[in-house]
This record gives sequence, structure tokens and C-alpha cells, in this order.
Amino acid sequence: MQGKRGQFTSQFGFIMAAAGSAVGLGNIWGFPTQVASNGGGAFLLVYLILSFCLAYPVLMAELVIGRHAQANPVEALRHIARGERTKKLGFIVGSCGILAASLILSFYGIVAGWMIAYFIEPLARMAGADGVAAWCVGFGTGRNILFTLIFMVLTILIVNGGVKNGIEKWSTRLMPALVVLLVVLIGYVLSFEGAMEGLRIYLLPDFGQIASPDLIVSALGQAFFSMSLGVGTMMVYGSYIGKGENLPKLGAFVTLIDTGIAFLAGLLILPAMYVAKAKGVEIFSASGELLNSDTLIFTVLPSFFDTMGQGGLLVALFFFLLMSIAALTSSISILEVPVAYMVERSNRSRRQAGWIVGALITGVSVLIIYNFGALFGLVVTLTTQYAQPIIGLLFCLFLGWIWHRNAILEEIRQGYPDLEQGLFWKLWPFYVKFVCPLLIVLRPHRAPEP
Repeated sequence: MQGKRGQFTSQFGFIMAAAGSAVGLGNIWGFPTQVASNGGGAFLLVYLILSFCLAYPVLMAELVIGRHAQANPVEALRHIARGERTKKLGFIVGSCGILAASLILSFYGIVAGWMIAYFIEPLARMAGADGVAAWCVGFGTGRNILFTLIFMVLTILIVNGGVKNGIEKWSTRLMPALVVLLVVLIGYVLSFEGAMEGLRIYLLPDFGQIASPDLIVSALGQAFFSMSLGVGTMMVYGSYIGKGENLPKLGAFVTLIDTGIAFLAGLLILPAMYVAKAKGVEIFSASGELLNSDTLIFTVLPSFFDTMGQGGLLVALFFFLLMSIAALTSSISILEVPVAYMVERSNRSRRQAGWIVGALITGVSVLIIYNFGALFGLVVTLTTQYAQPIIGLLFCLFLGWIWHRNAILEEIRQGYPDLEQGLFWKLWPFYVKFVCPLLIVLRPHRAPEP
């Protein structure tokens, strides 16, 4: 098993890959929508706090287990189990994580395909192919299947390249490109009338709303799900980290980048919404609720882009390129979970495993597309509202209650010799054992996409 495993070659490579896994449509689509629906700046403040009170400790639990076992989630949990019963439980929990990751990718690939379609639409309009442009943004079975296939093939090709030449190589390219696109679009949108109103609502919290239970549980859910926790992605990435690396430091960098990009996404989407409002696009209902919150970027923002004339085509092009990159950096980490399991449990090469697993998941995506009304919402609910939080809870219980505390200490101390003198070790074991499970149980009933 060990001979088949790759390894990240640098701290930067791991940070970009792990941050890329965390940074997905949940950050650039889900987070701004949550902000707009839950008090603006008040939600932002609570989210930033909870990202480090919940997401970071759970992220560290996955990274530590993964690096210690140097294995996929099934073998990693079995490795830290104390007896036959907990080994069986580890097998079940790890297998559920792999299944959940596969199901998440089955609907994530569909949504990511829409992003590619909306990226191609302005290109088609620039070329005068209005029929192609209309087909790209029309909700049709053929369109959905084609662009899902395109996105899944891209994901498979990157994962087939392995840790160094696939995941690390492309993460270190795509993540900087994502940040550059975000910053350029923010600068452009802030030049329009109405942007400052959106900026004010985003950055100036109403402290009277901070204690709202609905706001707190929504921010709690966003912090947890935006980090791609609960399906073993970070556990697998952790297994590719060298033993000499400082895990608390790496985990902190990943959390900072994830929350930072979510913050930048808010700087783009919230002002863009109010620019659209200033241009006559209806954003809120008479009661003040956000309209089309689930389809915001397919309804409100395209309407805003249309008001810009030819310049709007270029903005739409770059915006949906940004969304496609964000989706891809997450999808490669999700696919890596079942691929790593197949590689380590069979004699198949990474390339064979990538195509087999990718084809099976794509098949599920096609099944969902043909039965969209019945299956899409069901799969999203099953994975994001139930599987992720329950599996994340069990990861915490494995680390806090089953794995020996001294073994945890020795694992982290390999890259952090002064661990026992720092605040991290004084707080984190207790926090993961008692506080994180409680916070996860208090999750919201409706969770954003990863």
C-alpha cells in the first residue's frame, strides 16, 4: 500500500490543494447567498468566528488521522481503532464517507456543468452563434449531460495525474488564477452605482442580529460545509503530507485561505446584487426576502450582466470561468476519495481507478439528470444535510474517544516538537472530544453545497 501512495512535494502545494478542496461553489455561490439572506455583516462576523471554532478543529482531526494512517478513510479509521468492534465501526464510517463523497460529486458535477455552459454562452454570443448561446443557458437534458461529461472528464484527467503531477500541479495553477479573477471582478463591479450600498450591508454588521438563533445555525452550517468536511477529503489529503510538516500551521493556513476567498466572494456578489438592483433588477420580495436565492447566479447576475451591453459579455465570461475553476478545485479532491480507496484496495493503477470510479459517478449523474425532479434534491439533502454532519461527528468521536491521546500527541509532535507548550494542544483535544460534536449536532436543517 505504501508504495502506491504519492505525497505533496511542498507546503504551498498542499495548502493550495487543500484550500482548493475547501474553496468551491459553497464559497462563491453559497456563502454570499447566505450573507444576503441572513443579516449581511452580522452573518459575516459570526461565520468568521465559527470557521475557527468549528471548521478548523474538525479539519485538524481529519488531517491528523489521515497523516498517521497514510491511508484512505476506511483503512485510516480501522488503523486507529482499539478492538474488533471499533474496527468494524471504522470500516462502516469510512465506507459511508466514500459513498457520500461519490454521491456529492454526482450532483456537484451537474451543477459544475452548468457553470461551464454559462461560461461558453457569452463566447457563443460574441461569435454570433445566438442559437448555441440560447441552448447553453436552456435547461435541457442534452445540455446537462454534455457539460456534466465535459466537467467529469476534466476532473478525472487531473486526478489520474496523481498527487504531484495531477492534484498539486493543477491546484497551484488554478487557485492563484481564481484569486486573480476574483480581485479583478471585484474592482470592476465596485465602479458601478449601487455597489457601495452592497458593500455597506456586507461590511457593517447589525449587532442586534448577531444573537439570532437562525443566523447562528446558518453560519455554523456554512462554516462546516464550506470546508468540505465529513466525507474524508481532508483525511485523504492529510495522508499525502510528510511527517515533518507542522499540521496545526498547515490547517490554519487552509482555514484562512478558505474564509478569505469566501470573504472576497462576498465583496463581489453583494455589491453586484445591489448594482443590479440600481439598474432595475428585482432582488428582494416585498417582505424583504432574497428572491431566487438558490439560482441567484443564474438569474440575478446574468440580468445584471445584460445591462452592461458588450462589456457585460466579458464580465459574464470571466465570472463563470471563476465559478468553473472553483468547482474543479473541489471536484478533484472529492473524486480522490474513492479513487484512493480503489488504488489501495486493488491491483488497479491510478489511471484505471480514475476512469472506473469517474465513469460510475458520471453514470449516477446521468441517472439524476433523467430523473431530475425526483432525484436531484433527494441526493443533495441526503448527502449535505445528513451524511456529511453525521460522518463528521463520527470522525470527531473516533479521534476524541477511540484513538489514544498519547498516539495523537506523538503524531502531531513529529512536525511540531514544542506542541505541548502551545495553546493548540491545551485546547484542541478537549474541543474535538466535547465541543465539536455538540456544535455539529446543532447544524441547520438546510445546508449549502460544498
